[in-house]
Amino acid sequence: MKLLISEHALDMVRERGISINEIKETIQKGAKFMQDEKIVSDYRHIRVIFKKINERFFVISVMIRK
Repeated sequence: MKLLISEHALDMVRERGISINEIKETIQKGAKFMQDEKIVSDYRHIRVIFKKINERFFVISVMIRK
């Protein structure tokens, strides 16, 4: 799985202590729904907002679910 991560998402990952593996797992296994033209995936305590561009996943934001 190839990820492209936005500057914003990288800041959130560092700030919230989320690993790249947790992002990948959330994209692969999470419950998904569409929000505008983006995909939102929830898995365990993480939410990832991303777009699929060709064979890559462009991660827009990452957050801890409440």
